[in-house]
Amino acid sequence: MRKALRWLLALTVLIGTLGTAGAATAADATGTDGTTDIKERLLSIPGMSLVEEKPYTGYRFFVLNYTQPVDHRKPSKGTFQQRITVLHKDVSRPTVFFTSGYNVSTTPRRSEPTQIVDGNQVSLEYRFFTPSRPQPADWTKLDIWQAASDQHRVFKALKGIYGKKWISTGGSKGGMTATYYERFYPRDMDGVVAYVAPNDVVNKEDSAYDRFFARVGTKECRDRLNGVQREALVRREPLEKKYAAYAEENGLTFTTIGSLDKAYEATVLDYVWGFWQYSLLSDCDQIPADAKNATDDEIWTSVDTIAGFSAYADQGLSTYTPYYYQAGTQLGAPTIGFPHIEKQYIRYGYQPPRNFVPRDIPMKFQPQAMRDIDTWVRHNARHMLFVNGQNDPWSAEPFRLGKGAKDSYVFTAPGMNHGANVAGLVPEQKALATARILDWAGVAPSAVQEDPRAAKPLAKFDAKLDKRDVQREMTLRP
Repeated sequence: MRKALRWLLALTVLIGTLGTAGAATAADATGTDGTTDIKERLLSIPGMSLVEEKPYTGYRFFVLNYTQPVDHRKPSKGTFQQRITVLHKDVSRPTVFFTSGYNVSTTPRRSEPTQIVDGNQVSLEYRFFTPSRPQPADWTKLDIWQAASDQHRVFKALKGIYGKKWISTGGSKGGMTATYYERFYPRDMDGVVAYVAPNDVVNKEDSAYDRFFARVGTKECRDRLNGVQREALVRREPLEKKYAAYAEENGLTFTTIGSLDKAYEATVLDYVWGFWQYSLLSDCDQIPADAKNATDDEIWTSVDTIAGFSAYADQGLSTYTPYYYQAGTQLGAPTIGFPHIEKQYIRYGYQPPRNFVPRDIPMKFQPQAMRDIDTWVRHNARHMLFVNGQNDPWSAEPFRLGKGAKDSYVFTAPGMNHGANVAGLVPEQKALATARILDWAGVAPSAVQEDPRAAKPLAKFDAKLDKRDVQREMTLRP
């Protein structure tokens, strides 16, 4: 995704909320038999090795490597080491399986469902994100089924230790990942909480995004953003000179995308998307009100702050090669129009994922992949909760439920961006969502079972554990 749009990974770590104290006994050193240390139990799993253990009050936090097949269809054809982390509270508590769809954080963090159920959390790094990349890298083995099979093997390996109920979750691409995992292995999890997960069923049909940008926020805010974006293209020549100096100063190169000119336009076209993905309507007063009379520095600073001019340099793209590869082979990527900008100012338009992946990596799009996922969710969703943001561009093409769905929900948090969460829902939906998560995890108190309106997280808020990690390297990444 681009810094502003290309599948902006964005708020990838989803919303957490937790506290050092919880409803359950904190981080017992022993296992269920009362004798074996949890570290010993984890390391007794074949293929599991310890990278490091980090202390955190009330928990044990482990960074681990787990040996995975490069190809789950042909396990004998090679392996690689996949990073996982375990935030251990107690084997008597439920477990939340979290993925961002990108790199795993090696800092203790708690997702919102983990705080709600006061449980353990297993986090998985997505295959092909370094260091969890096979060597040599056979990119044909990077697809949603292989990634779901990674999760399935980790779940099977850990289920013997964490025997209570499991909930999968993730935000943005992580929410997509949790959904795909459920589609391919529907018997593993007891519930799914997918946040701001895009659902690009038909890659070439993106009119929903155009409708979104025509009405999001207020006209005043839209006019400010559109004015700055247009002006950045009108002043292309002087601002690209500034960009060239910036690139030289920071050692940026543009081999993958092809030129500084293409990188400049891609960043500018991500600007409006990036604002709504990461900002709130109340932040609009920070946008120049009169773009035509703003200085070059004011236009540059606004675009750089929101979209980031390093995003489409080789140095910005390389970390996200696996994402762009997937966007161009299975996930799809958005394309939008710019009716407020005259055609002569736009040379390339929204560029396809192919432009963001080195040319020596072959790519071929598979249109059936997302259609299959969408059909399955509509007709087979069970214990699934989708949380979207009213002002989040990625929520313009959401997952929807059909008649076959059971005990599943799609909720939208009013006024929220790509950081939408259960806590931001209207009170009735917030209570219902919290109650269902507690029930799916098998820890709903009797008062909640009798009246869902009584539902609330079982663990207290912890400012460090529940800190939201917002990655803004590229806006066009979910």
